[in-house]
This record gives sequence, C-alpha cells and structure tokens, in this order.
Amino acid sequence: MADIKQTFFKRDSKKLFVIFFWLLIWELLSLRFKIVLASPIAVLETLLGLIIHLDFWQTILFSSLRIVFGFLLALIMGILLAVGSYRSSMISELVSPLMRIIKAMPVASFIILALMWINTKNLSVLISFLMVVPMIYANVLQGLKATDHKLLQMAEVFHLSRLKKVVAIYIPSVTPYFLSAVSVGMGFSWKAGIAAEVIGTPSGSIGERLYEAKLYWMTRELFAWTVVIIIISVLFERLVMLLLRPIHTGKGELNGSTINPPVKAV
Repeated sequence: MADIKQTFFKRDSKKLFVIFFWLLIWELLSLRFKIVLASPIAVLETLLGLIIHLDFWQTILFSSLRIVFGFLLALIMGILLAVGSYRSSMISELVSPLMRIIKAMPVASFIILALMWINTKNLSVLISFLMVVPMIYANVLQGLKATDHKLLQMAEVFHLSRLKKVVAIYIPSVTPYFLSAVSVGMGFSWKAGIAAEVIGTPSGSIGERLYEAKLYWMTRELFAWTVVIIIISVLFERLVMLLLRPIHTGKGELNGSTINPPVKAV
C-alpha cells in the first residue's frame, strides 16, 4: 500500500512540477512582453469574470453544438463510406480521390469557399465535418482491410451469419483504428470549427469573441477564451472516449489475443 501511495505521489508531483514550470515561464514572458502576452493570473481573473455572465455560457453552447454536430456527421459518413469502399471497388475508386483532395486542401480555402454557399452560423458544422471525415474513412477502411482472412474463412466454414461476422470479427479488427481516428479527429474538429468561426465571425460564437479580442488587443480575453476552448475540447474528448470504452474493452480482444493499435492516425 505504501508503495502504491509513493508511486502516485511521484507521478502527481512530476505533473505538478511540469505545470508549475510552464506557468512560471509564461509569467516571466508576460513580464517581458506585457502588451501582447497576459499573465496567467490576469487570464484567470478574466476567466472568472466571464463565467458569471449568461452570454458566456450561451456562446459556449452555440459553438459546441455546431462543432459536435459536424463531428458526429463526419463519424457516421466516414464509417458508411469506408464500409462501402471495402465492399465495392467502384465506390472506393469514386471516394478515394475526394478524400485525398479534402486532406490536401487548406482549411482556410474550405472556409472561404463555404462562405459563398452557406450561412455563417452553420459554417463550423461544415468545416468540422470536412476535416474529420477523411480521418474516419481512412482509419476504418484500413481496419477493415486488416481483418484476419483466416477468421473470415473459418466463419464461412461454420456458416456464421453476417451479423455474427460483424460482431465477432470485423468490429474487433476495426476498433483500434476507429478509436485512434476518433481521438485525433476530435481535436481537429475543434481547431477547424473555431478557425471557421474566427473567419466567418457568426454572431454569438466563440470565434467572434476571439476575433473581437484580437481586433481590440484584449489579450486577457484572447487567452481566456483560448483556455476555454482547450478545456471544452479535452472534456469532450474524455466524454466521447468514456462512451466508447465498452467497445474498446469488450471488442478489443478476440480468441484471447489483443489487437495492436494502428501505427498512425491519418
């Protein structure tokens, strides 16, 4: 028991040291560059001043709902396209070039083009969707292609139904790739969604608050809203991964052997 407590103490003390170290660096830099860099204490005071106002929470809700909606759409569409490409070479030939174009095209270009087509309020939905769907598609397709063919042959011998093959063979194979894509994609959805809001500046969004803070050199507000974005993104990722934990723990093993996670996320 004492060894366990000592291990936790060492681990937590290291984390606290790292946090303190970077906060100290931040504080020292803020003393040198006061105009462009607010101190951690000033940012904390500004953040505490923001959270007591109702419009602060309305702004978070406005942006969060749209970015999360775009992410979920990308999740569904990416899976459907990956399954279709796996089952049909024609679908794969049609979809693959589109996914390559989306991955190669700069986010700013998408945002500017999208401003010509849709209302700025829904801009973050589209941009979050476009940035995440290639990741989900590529990783799920890779997981499907990595399915053990010997297991599929065994399933044919024992005349397993399609549903049983999906549950017992395909899902365990795809799960590590899917979780990797989800983890990376969530971060990208928030970055791209907020970037879209900063350029489109829809009324009542986090992006609008960031743009106003930059426009009027309100560095405290700029850093405070940046901290808010980071916190929301981390909480959202934790929540989604927590919801997906039953899939990871229940489907990550097959016949006693653990499936290795993918080497990289696309």
